[in-house]
Amino acid sequence: MKVNVGGVDKILRIVVGLGLLSLILILEGNARWWGLAGLVPLLTGLINFCPLYTFIGFSSSTTKGKSA
Repeated sequence: MKVNVGGVDKILRIVVGLGLLSLILILEGNARWWGLAGLVPLLTGLINFCPLYTFIGFSSSTTKGKSA
C-alpha cells in the first residue's frame, strides 16, 4: 500500500473524522448514526492511504512511491 495522503490532508481528515464521530454523542435518535461516516476520513488519515485517490490517480503526499 503506497502512501498517497500528505501532511495537511492527513490533519484535515483526522479533524473532520473526529468531528463527524462526535455527532454520535451530540445528536439524538437515528440521526446520530450518521456520525459513523467519520470513520472513513479518520482511518484514511491515520493510515495515510485513500483508495479513492488511487482510483483517480491523485496523491497529496510529497513522498512518491514509498510504502506505508
